[in-house]
Amino acid sequence: MADRFRLIYLKSSGSEETDFNVSSSSSGDRRTDRQTSSIPEFNLLETISSDRILKQAQADLKHPDSKVRILAIKYYLEKSYPSIPLSLLQEFLSDQEAEIRTEALCCLIKFRSPIVLPLLKKHLRDRDPKVRVTALRGLFRYQEKIDFSILLQFLSDESIWVRRKVATLLGWAQIDGALPILVELSRDQNATVRKAALFSLSTLYPDESENRLMEAMTDSDPNLRTWARMTLEKIASRPLKRGGASMRGRV
Repeated sequence: MADRFRLIYLKSSGSEETDFNVSSSSSGDRRTDRQTSSIPEFNLLETISSDRILKQAQADLKHPDSKVRILAIKYYLEKSYPSIPLSLLQEFLSDQEAEIRTEALCCLIKFRSPIVLPLLKKHLRDRDPKVRVTALRGLFRYQEKIDFSILLQFLSDESIWVRRKVATLLGWAQIDGALPILVELSRDQNATVRKAALFSLSTLYPDESENRLMEAMTDSDPNLRTWARMTLEKIASRPLKRGGASMRGRV
């Protein structure tokens, strides 16, 4: 059952190619006439096939097997976007299972479209942490300048994974203005979040991060204490910058 959507799509595509080849294989005047008449006929077959695929996708989205619904998203979304009906797109993203919503967002992130960004922002508040992380990654890919007020909600997110991802993404994107959020995350109650934030701080703001790293040498987590000490030793071994000027790393 999981391959039903894909097989129907391939079958309908194959029938189009066969009909087109037969109509253009005759000789003489009939060949010219059929080649000419085959163009609108082929377009009609494409329309019929598209309608059939749309109906099949709608049916598969109601299938109880999540694997079938994921295939519907992969094959329909990737082949039909941006002509996909908005109602069907909303159905993809409102599935009861987080895995389906995550897969739909992953597919949409591939397309740089104005309608995708509002959908990503909406799912930053999804009830599932995996969906929130996917929406976060999409947001960082779409926007060169992040609205940090959007990220403030994640400072107290219930998921350790989400808070750590925010700290990591800020370091990866190297966006100006991330210092206050990273400092706050470096005080997180979870050691893995604190470490991710300190790593991003030391990457983006090497001078400003030294005090926080020194504080981390007395952290309650032994692994973080060791990492902070090693990081400070690396910073201390770096050659002094000419003229004493400090510069942050940039992309």
